[in-house]
Amino acid sequence: MTLTDFLAVSDIASAINACRANHSFSPKKFFAMVRLSKKSPPEIKKIFMILDQDKSVYIEQDELQLFLQNFSKGARPLTTAENRAFLLAGDKDGNGKIGWDEFSNLVMSS
Repeated sequence: MTLTDFLAVSDIASAINACRANHSFSPKKFFAMVRLSKKSPPEIKKIFMILDQDKSVYIEQDELQLFLQNFSKGARPLTTAENRAFLLAGDKDGNGKIGWDEFSNLVMSS
């Protein structure tokens, strides 16, 4: 299962292109551009499971840093500031990682 099973390649390409420059990534804007917020909760859950590469049921900082590369192999890693901002936007319980409920809430608020 890959992200392109759920998201259009053209939407992914546009979103990756929009945040090509360092410090231009916004999770909410990215989710809106790939139309993730238009997906059903079961589809969002499957996407979360793909992004949770170590299958820990959380998306941790190291996975966030490589977030864009999950969507496109040639994409850049997130900067430290972008990674921190992404974590702050999603991590509502303060445990330093983003769980399924937090991810879902962040996506749906996009």
